[in-house]
Amino acid sequence: MQVAMIQDKIMPVEELGPAYLDRGVFFGDGVYEVVRSYNGRIFSLDEHIQRFARSLAAIEITGIEIDRVRRRVQKAFSAAGIENAKIYFHATRGSGLRSHVCDEGLAPNFFLTVTELEDKPEVKTNGIAVSTYPDLRWKRCDIKSLNLLPNVLARMDAEKKGCEEAVFVDDDGFITEGAASGFLAVFGDRLHTAPLTANILPSITRMFVIKAAGNIGMEVVEESFTAEQAGGADELFLAVTTKDIVPVVRFDDKTIREGRPGKYTRLLAEEFRSFI
Repeated sequence: MQVAMIQDKIMPVEELGPAYLDRGVFFGDGVYEVVRSYNGRIFSLDEHIQRFARSLAAIEITGIEIDRVRRRVQKAFSAAGIENAKIYFHATRGSGLRSHVCDEGLAPNFFLTVTELEDKPEVKTNGIAVSTYPDLRWKRCDIKSLNLLPNVLARMDAEKKGCEEAVFVDDDGFITEGAASGFLAVFGDRLHTAPLTANILPSITRMFVIKAAGNIGMEVVEESFTAEQAGGADELFLAVTTKDIVPVVRFDDKTIREGRPGKYTRLLAEEFRSFI
């Protein structure tokens, strides 16, 4: 008899529910999205849904109707009744006994939660500290996959150092992005951000930040920069779905702008609000 054990309980494998056999658990074989709402309205849902579709296609998960995903998000959000919500959803290739190669026609699994966003206005007023961490991730970070162990380790390391976020640095010393955010710098009156490549997630918030920069007359430079250069930037900030623009006032052991959010970060945050 094939058996499974959950905690100390032994049972036949055939009695296991699909959640225990999910390929997302075994292999991280799935993709996800995070959307937020402002004052009862979901922000940039179409852009997130489109990215979700691209991620599904990139890892060849089929059987997910994108329009149905949109309806599920809207239905769950309406049922929750939360004004400022975080909406998380993922799809995995399906459930079955652990095997790297799965049966053809496996039905995908879909999961979604709607939870309340914690409001921390002091984060935007005072800024945060970040620390660097080696970029140990796989080579297709443009896919929003469930494979997030390096991100988890980076955030754990940052927390131990008293920081709110970790910033990945690749083998050549260039910053890629944050463990759960986009990372941007201001040098003079120019906005700098790493170009979108296979090792960078095409952040929706980053996209709106770049639009905001154009609206306020800033030049945008999509060019990689090093951790050393970041430490000497005039301003640093994160682009995050759940927090939009977050000023960075300490980078490793270096204080940015005397520990205060900068002028352009504030202007960009104000312009970002116009999209909302």
